[in-house]
Amino acid sequence: MVALPGGEFLMGAEDADGFPADGEGPVRTVRVSPFRIDACAVRNDEYAAFVADTGYVTDAERLGWSYVFAGFLPAALRRGAPRPPETPWWCAVAGAAWNEPAGPGSGLDGLGRHPVVHVSWYDAAAYASWAGKRLPTEAEWEYAARGGLEQARYPWGDELDPDGEYRCNIWRGTFPTRNTAADGYRGTAPVDAFAPNGYGLYNTSGNVWEWCADRWSTDHGRSAEPGPARVIRGGSHLCHASYCNRYRVAARTANTPDSSTGHTGFRCARDAG
Repeated sequence: MVALPGGEFLMGAEDADGFPADGEGPVRTVRVSPFRIDACAVRNDEYAAFVADTGYVTDAERLGWSYVFAGFLPAALRRGAPRPPETPWWCAVAGAAWNEPAGPGSGLDGLGRHPVVHVSWYDAAAYASWAGKRLPTEAEWEYAARGGLEQARYPWGDELDPDGEYRCNIWRGTFPTRNTAADGYRGTAPVDAFAPNGYGLYNTSGNVWEWCADRWSTDHGRSAEPGPARVIRGGSHLCHASYCNRYRVAARTANTPDSSTGHTGFRCARDAG
């Protein structure tokens, strides 16, 4: 884990390419106490150790299905899977789970150091508790993800690919039909792929969305009454500028706490000490 001193920082953004309806703004001064946070998202091999020790059953396993990106599926599974009309590139696949991320028979060979996916907020919180940690607050997550830079668009600065160097795992090409994988990865990347930010955190932009402790709200005032959904941050390997450039460090969205997908994982935090 990385120990961070905390303090005040400018949270949020009013980016012209952002999503005001997501509550990215206004930019506001937020204080966080000293804390520790994982340098990387939790890996498949780490989650496997948790399951082996506890016998934990994830929400996707209990419900019997999870969402998988259509392009990762064999034709037979793709044809028979229900799809949400507003996001038809997602298929609800029976049997998809953290240990079979592309559906029945897919397995984790070669993916031990990739981030665990198909985990709900409840699944992430259960792992964190077992590990003696917790999920980060949204403010802690953004403070850490910024790496000490003030109001930069990305954890490394304002340019997506500085000097032509790929710094994150996102969709490269034409979404959702053609991914060139120019950054080296068509799906998830190892949790320590690409250069870390100024605080030593890896992949706080792209790769997988990460659960935070907070309930979702777009009203950042004291009178806010958050709903049942939970915040996710960081974007994923399926984000693309044409529809979802939420790999910017201030970008945010949410999902219900029992939901799971093939591009959502988490990292843990704990209080300083």
